[in-house]
Amino acid sequence: MAAAAPPSRVQVAADTAAVSAAVLARVDAAAEAAIKARGKFALGIPGGSVMKMLSGSAPAWAEKTTLAYVNHKAVPMDDIDLATHAKASKLFLDNWAGCTTIVMGGSADATAEASAYDAALKALPEDVLPRGDDGLPMFDMLLIGLGDDGHVGSLYPGRSEIDYAGDSWVVPVDKGKGPASISLSLPVMSAAREVVVAACGVSEKSPAGKSAAMLKAIESADESPASFPACGLRGCATWVIDEMAASKLSAAYAK
Repeated sequence: MAAAAPPSRVQVAADTAAVSAAVLARVDAAAEAAIKARGKFALGIPGGSVMKMLSGSAPAWAEKTTLAYVNHKAVPMDDIDLATHAKASKLFLDNWAGCTTIVMGGSADATAEASAYDAALKALPEDVLPRGDDGLPMFDMLLIGLGDDGHVGSLYPGRSEIDYAGDSWVVPVDKGKGPASISLSLPVMSAAREVVVAACGVSEKSPAGKSAAMLKAIESADESPASFPACGLRGCATWVIDEMAASKLSAAYAK
């Protein structure tokens, strides 16, 4: 079982707007530090609601940024309903002048798409996407969302992709229903210089927001990466969550 995440790595903000502001501030700081250090910024973003936190932004550092996707469905890139790239373009990327984005080919073949995406990432020079001593890429920042079942990227509980330890940085994921996906592997996610898991918001369907999921992800002793993949990021991630999402955590994580 993974040790609980250190309380110092859990940032509790008041609500969705405050979480979004906190995440944007962290992205700005990471970009500033990377560009100061080597003149470039490598950023990874997920599908899902976390992208909305970047909505409407037009940062000056975009022209020095290389953007990759933590996960993406194997669909045409202009599919506005399913393609992370199409959604990102509409939300913010069209305003990120000069940003270099690593995109997929747009086929339904997730195995081929994962292989091609892996090759595209590995073709980036090390001043764009640095490598660690273990050869894994070191994104300056990865933004990660979290599903109620604990999935991160497209890594779902009880599946072999969680334990993937091969040479590829990108794995295909086919759950047998709906479009297949590609995802960065858990070791690649963990190797980033900074990993931010963001969760916030409530609805009629989920009046307690992500509180149950965050308890399992951050501190439950009964979970492991196999049963709740987000646990695999406890040792490296900063968790930026709203008060409702933090409501089931123990007192050590109080605001």
